[in-house]
Amino acid sequence: MEISLEVDSVLQSFGERTILSDVYFKCMPGDVIALFGWNGSGKSTLFNIIFGSYKGERSFVRINGKVMTGKAFQSGLIAYLPQTDFLPKNMTVRKVAQLYLPKDTTLFEDIDFSIIEDSKIWELSGGELRYLEIKLILSRPAPFILLDEPFNGLSPIMAEKVRADIAGCSETKGIILTDHNFREVHKIANRFLLLDQGYIKELKEAGELASYGYYEQD
Repeated sequence: MEISLEVDSVLQSFGERTILSDVYFKCMPGDVIALFGWNGSGKSTLFNIIFGSYKGERSFVRINGKVMTGKAFQSGLIAYLPQTDFLPKNMTVRKVAQLYLPKDTTLFEDIDFSIIEDSKIWELSGGELRYLEIKLILSRPAPFILLDEPFNGLSPIMAEKVRADIAGCSETKGIILTDHNFREVHKIANRFLLLDQGYIKELKEAGELASYGYYEQD
């Protein structure tokens, strides 16, 4: 059986404005798909519809050929990193790790976590918290991962580590990410999608974004 995530016929409007119009794309293990689009273009809305935390006006999400009739996240086949913090503030890093990864004991082999394992979530810096969230989501057993603004607040060193983690994870998973840091995304993605005026366009390379007024490569 082909392992795939298909997002099909997604339609969503707010008032008179249609932000998602018959959106379709397919993701498979090995894909690192960068989703580009201006603020307000609907990227986070699309992620929430795929994950199942928001019900679009119309949408079909198929995983391994099966249409998700309920909320996709309930299948355990999709993990999602939202833009906003989601970890319990008063738990220690170790307790959170045990909650999210009960069978994984490798997290604290990373020195970045071994030195903060007894810290509470609210005591972490923004970069430490974001890095922890990313590591937890990438370590989930789900075959498909959605990452919304993963590089937000990360130092260049942490961003490099996250790119390496995403690359390793993509050997067995399909990953879809969006981030305002276009250049970090460009370094790791192997497919590029542009959400523009409600429609998805697949680009051959990130450099094509320049013609849409996004950025030019150095």
